[in-house]
Amino acid sequence: MSDRIVLHGLRFEGRHGVGEEERSVPQLIELDVELELDLTASGQADDLTLTVDYGPVIELCRHVVEDRSFGLLEAIGAALCGELLDATAAQRVTVRVRKPAVPVDADLDYAAIEMTRERA
Repeated sequence: MSDRIVLHGLRFEGRHGVGEEERSVPQLIELDVELELDLTASGQADDLTLTVDYGPVIELCRHVVEDRSFGLLEAIGAALCGELLDATAAQRVTVRVRKPAVPVDADLDYAAIEMTRERA
């Protein structure tokens, strides 16, 4: 499917990381979300009820990042994919999760994962 809703550069703060020290203070987590679904009807009718409303998607992402705690970026991605598939009409979901402040001894812009899941 070639139709997509793309939300790029969402930013939330959450307590995520492998150890307690890393989770002791909120850290910036950046997300990109792609929802694949047929947008033909909504494009023709100009009707929000025939597509996915961005507001609830953003709030779902905020809840996962801000109200839950994960050790791995992979776990954040898996939670987001599952909840987005459950909450929307998307047939396929891709999320990118970035953590700009990674506690490693290296000059690094960010660590990230990309995960795609689809309906069975």
